[in-house]
Amino acid sequence: MSKFKVPNRNQVDPKAQEIFDDLNKKMGLVPNLYAAMGYSSNALASYLAFSSAQTKGTFNAKEREAISLAVSETNQCGYCLAAHTAVAKMNGFSDEDTLDLRAGTIEDQKLNLLTRLAISIVENRGKADVYLIDKFFAFGYNEGALIDLIALVTDKMFTNFIGRLMDVPVDFPVVQSLEEVAV
Repeated sequence: MSKFKVPNRNQVDPKAQEIFDDLNKKMGLVPNLYAAMGYSSNALASYLAFSSAQTKGTFNAKEREAISLAVSETNQCGYCLAAHTAVAKMNGFSDEDTLDLRAGTIEDQKLNLLTRLAISIVENRGKADVYLIDKFFAFGYNEGALIDLIALVTDKMFTNFIGRLMDVPVDFPVVQSLEEVAV
């Protein structure tokens, strides 16, 4: 199989270069995953717009990170696990919390439901456990919230697939697998 390299600014088209410059201004760097997306300025621009739009949905930053960690664990994307662990910790989660979110075992009932439902959506390719869906609605969520959850799962699936397929080098603190932590 071909080995993919993360492109630098000079190796992408002018539209992607503009996006790289904007990311550099906002974040101080272009994360390797976004740089890899830069091979397609259309995909990079579309992804960033879609991902940004999710901040206006049902779920707050902590809930979005919980979902991101659960999906990335399910898909075994080391890049996304590292990135979202770092962001989750910036949002107030402890190291232990991030492990529990990845495993779907967090004690907080709301976060537990969201992570378990996200995991079920991924594992069952959209046909989630009916019990979890019923519990989601019983918790007070509506159909719009379910669509927002599916959007967040889809967001992570996209980045997980890129991270795994292209074996994007991790530029965040690397995290251990749940199996390594359990030992």
